[in-house]
Amino acid sequence: MLYVENTFFTAVMLLYFASMIFYFLFVAVKRDNLSRVALVLQTVGFALHTVALIYRGVTAGRLPMTNQYEFATSFAWGLTLVSLIFVIRFRFPVLGVFAAPVTFLVIGYAAMQSKEVKELMPALRSRWLVFHVSTVIVAYGAFGVSFVLAVIFLLRDRVAKGGFLDTHIPSNEKLDIISYRSVALGLLFLTFTIVTGAIWAEQAWGSYWSWDPKETWSLVTWIVYAAYLHLRLRRGWQGKSAALFAALGFVCVMFTYIGVNTFLPGIHSYA
Repeated sequence: MLYVENTFFTAVMLLYFASMIFYFLFVAVKRDNLSRVALVLQTVGFALHTVALIYRGVTAGRLPMTNQYEFATSFAWGLTLVSLIFVIRFRFPVLGVFAAPVTFLVIGYAAMQSKEVKELMPALRSRWLVFHVSTVIVAYGAFGVSFVLAVIFLLRDRVAKGGFLDTHIPSNEKLDIISYRSVALGLLFLTFTIVTGAIWAEQAWGSYWSWDPKETWSLVTWIVYAAYLHLRLRRGWQGKSAALFAALGFVCVMFTYIGVNTFLPGIHSYA
């Protein structure tokens, strides 16, 4: 099993790496056909990534999202899914230039984790596992894309007017709207994550909320992004300040995922 999975995983990493290189070449050489090659490689990598996750799930007899390796590779899958949707929907290949390295870093982190398949602890043997973990994968993917969009927005004014990049990057107004939609999608799924997690926690441990570090930082992340949407909708908050706020939100996401497990272990330390 591990041999087959390692083969899948290596192929996915190589395809994502090749996609990242072609995205970089697209900007460096200034040829549109290179971005199309990058998109094809990314799509093929995503398809193989999906097969790899299904294979691990079938052979392990459970959803492959219950330890650091599984969650990291699933996180990379979710980030790739959302970025592909936005690249294709908005015809925005420059998004891939920034999103591909983030995806590669996440899946690189997964490569450093143990791929050993372990028996689930009793608390994880629940139908709520599917709903809880799958929603957080989509949420983190959407937040990752919003972070990339925020970085592009902050660098947008440094792009030479009328140049190659200027013609391939949407206006600040459109970037702001796309980022808003990505944050809204992420917050919706993070809300589902917290609600399903609370229901699951009550069944597993007899309490809806225990202020575990992972729970606490998930709530902090939710508050940050909710504040972003509130300020935008009620105060008309847009532009650079909104982009910085979206970037700050992703810092919270990464601390919730990696920082909490490293520095604040608790009942969620398995992921």
